[in-house]
Amino acid sequence: MTARSHTAALTARRPRLAAWSGSRLRLVLAGALCVGASVLTSGCSSVGAASGAAAGVASGLVTSNPAIAIGVGIAVQAATDEAVGHYMRVMHTDQQNMIAALAGAMPVGETRPWAVKHTLPIENGHGQVRVTRAFGSALALCKEFVFSVQDGDGPTAHEDWYTASACQQEKGWKWASAEPAVTRWGSLQ
Repeated sequence: MTARSHTAALTARRPRLAAWSGSRLRLVLAGALCVGASVLTSGCSSVGAASGAAAGVASGLVTSNPAIAIGVGIAVQAATDEAVGHYMRVMHTDQQNMIAALAGAMPVGETRPWAVKHTLPIENGHGQVRVTRAFGSALALCKEFVFSVQDGDGPTAHEDWYTASACQQEKGWKWASAEPAVTRWGSLQ
């Protein structure tokens, strides 16, 4: 093959390469749009799946081996799910610590409002706490209480009530009851 025929062959392939790159670009943009829409509409529970799918598609564009793309997608999904789960546990611990500290400072029968505001406005909560009983043992002083979680800010907002216990430790009052797996905590319990 001469240099001239090689140059002609490359020139003939350029339009196909440009068209192929354009369709690949459209595919990537469509995938990103779908992933973005699914994340926005379905919340935190789908962030791992969406990021895994996006990473799988992106690595599929780089490598021709589908096993590598699948592996990258699964690894990214697992890492993202763990990061989101950790963040949600920290947010729930903030709520539990706030409610336990408030209940520990209250006498039996008193009701007070509670509220938690995070920098990232996820898992902000508010409601009321009412101490129902105080009891002591050889190990700790504890209080049982009921607390509510309000769904909105309005006066007619729906409130769900839960029961829990808090016990006094060296560093203050801490949540002392295991909760059943209810919608409030998702799959964290």
